[in-house]
Amino acid sequence: MRAKRVAENKKGKMLKKIVVTILFLICICVVINIAPNYVQNELKGKINLIINNNNVTTSLKYDVIVDENEVIYLSSKDIGNFFDQNIFYDNVYNQIITTSGTKVATIEPDKKEMYVNSSKVNIYATMTKKDDAFYLPFSEMKNVYNVDIKYSKETGVVTIDSLDKEQKMGNSGNNASVKYKPTKLSKTLDKIKKGESVIVIENKDGWNKIRTSKGLIGYVKDVANIHNVRDDMEETKQIEGKVSLLWDYYTSVVPTRTEKIEGINVVSPSFAYLKNTQAELQNKIGEAGKNYINWAQGCGYKVWAAISNSEVGKAVTSEVLNDYKLREKLINNIIELTTNYNLDGINIDFEYMKEEDKDMFSQFLIELAPRLKEYGKVLSVDVTAPDGSPDWSLCYNRNKIGQVADYIIFMAYDQHGISSTTPGTTAGADWVEVNVNKFIGTQEEVDANKLILGMPFYTRLWKEKDEEVESTVVWMKNVDSKLPAGTEKKWDENLKQYYVEYEQNGSTYKMWIEDERSIKEKFGIMNKYNLAGAAYWQKDFESSDIWNIVKEEINK
Repeated sequence: MRAKRVAENKKGKMLKKIVVTILFLICICVVINIAPNYVQNELKGKINLIINNNNVTTSLKYDVIVDENEVIYLSSKDIGNFFDQNIFYDNVYNQIITTSGTKVATIEPDKKEMYVNSSKVNIYATMTKKDDAFYLPFSEMKNVYNVDIKYSKETGVVTIDSLDKEQKMGNSGNNASVKYKPTKLSKTLDKIKKGESVIVIENKDGWNKIRTSKGLIGYVKDVANIHNVRDDMEETKQIEGKVSLLWDYYTSVVPTRTEKIEGINVVSPSFAYLKNTQAELQNKIGEAGKNYINWAQGCGYKVWAAISNSEVGKAVTSEVLNDYKLREKLINNIIELTTNYNLDGINIDFEYMKEEDKDMFSQFLIELAPRLKEYGKVLSVDVTAPDGSPDWSLCYNRNKIGQVADYIIFMAYDQHGISSTTPGTTAGADWVEVNVNKFIGTQEEVDANKLILGMPFYTRLWKEKDEEVESTVVWMKNVDSKLPAGTEKKWDENLKQYYVEYEQNGSTYKMWIEDERSIKEKFGIMNKYNLAGAAYWQKDFESSDIWNIVKEEINK
């Protein structure tokens, strides 16, 4: 019996140890699970910044500054990180250029003024430089960035809300403790009274994530009368579905068009060009142009006037692009053109520029886009294929243009152009597709829904003799009349074109033909990659049947 009792006592002690161990492990688990709920995320000793209900204080490059007048300052680098990735210091005029939505603003150090869309605005605080950074009086610029800004002196929290984003509000159902995490065991951040207004961020596991009037973000159970203060603002597109754009060479002596062209929804007449180093715009519209606009809009087309630099060349273009005052003047002239003639948009066709001006061309577009958006106008920009010569291909930052413009148009032609020393196609399908992949792939990273595929309504007739090569442009509608009777056309499956070759007067002639079938194949590329649409260079080059192809293919 005694041995039995000893054994039972040992067994009991062992069970007790096991129970204690289990309880100890449970306590550890509870502590591990609860402890994070007592970590407060607000950073002590500095201003906390909440942007659209996210505490971004740890991501700031420089501290937020609030002066004695409660003017809120953010560094230009932090503004660039959160609001304007294209914010730019202009060392020529010692100013910051910043854009947002429909605004372009410039501000100089120590001046109680700024210019917004070229109009002077008086402000009560100045931009200053501190710690090798420019500090902008952000609370004075809330209309530039379209935000609402509040500061709680009690908690040291600045809140910034974008006015184009959804926001919900509600009222506390009871006197409540605002918890750091959605659990009753969590740390209390704030106290709110029954009926007090709060911003409602989301509902999570029966808890409402809220923001209090002091700028603190936490959780409560009971929120009543939740309603939308504002909805997300969605931009409406001018064109529903695919863009089908026709470039149209325009002069005042060309008869006004009268017939509707099937399959297109945008015309881009050559209405203006950069005139000189004073950034003047040569306007070719006149009364005939007004009639053209009335015809186009009467047919249901949008009019995106083409503006080129073809009359001035690289040197003049460079001078205008590299001077903010000249860019501003050119932009104001463009805005005047679009508003005076009720144009629907602009097509920027700047070609043959200096490679070193690539970033300044982008800056021109960065400053132009908000001004056009203010009036609901579209910005489209023509670019060439990547990976070519410095002044033809390398003068564009296609990724940046794709971010800034509503549409970027790939002029997918002149694969072999006037300067080519070897005969070749104008726009082989394999070359077009390779370059489309460069645009929308990792090389250029342009959104496919912004990329319009330009197609040529012309080709070239190549002549070879005694090792010399020359070519002439042949319009699509004139191809057959340029070929000798009985010339055999052979289909090239890679290029998706007919090819002809013949001898005449001791010379060899070659042509890669653009016709209804080759254009249909290019539409196949557009649809394969779900691009934004197609554009056609140019009116009056085409064959009579091409519009049936366009109409059939554009919205397949």
